[in-house]
This record gives sequence, C-alpha cells and structure tokens, in this order.
Amino acid sequence: MDCLFCKIINNEIPSYKIYEDDIVYAFLDVNPDSTGHTLIVPKKHYSDLMDIDEETLSHIFKITKILKLRIEERLNCDGLTLIQNNGAVQEIKHFHLHLKPFYKNKKDKTLEEVYELLK
Repeated sequence: MDCLFCKIINNEIPSYKIYEDDIVYAFLDVNPDSTGHTLIVPKKHYSDLMDIDEETLSHIFKITKILKLRIEERLNCDGLTLIQNNGAVQEIKHFHLHLKPFYKNKKDKTLEEVYELLK
C-alpha cells in the first residue's frame, strides 16, 4: 500500500510525533493551517469514517481530549477546531482527525518550536 500515513506510522517517513499508543499515532501537520495543527491517525489503515470501527473511533476521541488539553495549556490557544474529511475532500485516504488550534492573535512558531512544547 502506498499510503503516506502508513509510511509515517511505520517510520519510513519522519514526523513530529507528539503521541503514540497501540492504536493511534498523533503528529504535527508539516503544512499547518495554524500553529500546533495536529493529526491523529489510527495505526490500522481505515479509508474513511464509514470504514473505521466504533472501538477505534472512540479511542481516537479519548486521545483527542488528552491532546486538546495539552495544546491549550502549552500553546495558549483560544479555541480548537476538529475536522474529519471524507470522499473528494479527503486528500489522504487514511482516516484522520485534524486538531486545529485557533488564536485571536496569530502565533507564529516553527514546527520544531511547537514540537518541543507538545512532545
């Protein structure tokens, strides 16, 4: 399979990993829409929302709550948007959830700076 996220999970492509367990892998988006833009992906390949099982989906949201607090506390964001795309709007066909911090005043940090704060 030629899946970018599977390659990241398998350490074939480097990433700024901020969380990992047996079920999920979370890392910083290398082309972030905002400072701290994070992706949470299941380690098992699921193509989209209709493909993923309820147990894995529930675990993803459990980890989302943990990472939401970490992002808020360490990056001082003013809000956080969750986005999950399907179909034609889904760029990479491996289920993933975006955590996009929102700032009233723009925060410019490098990926390396954000990584040091969130790892």
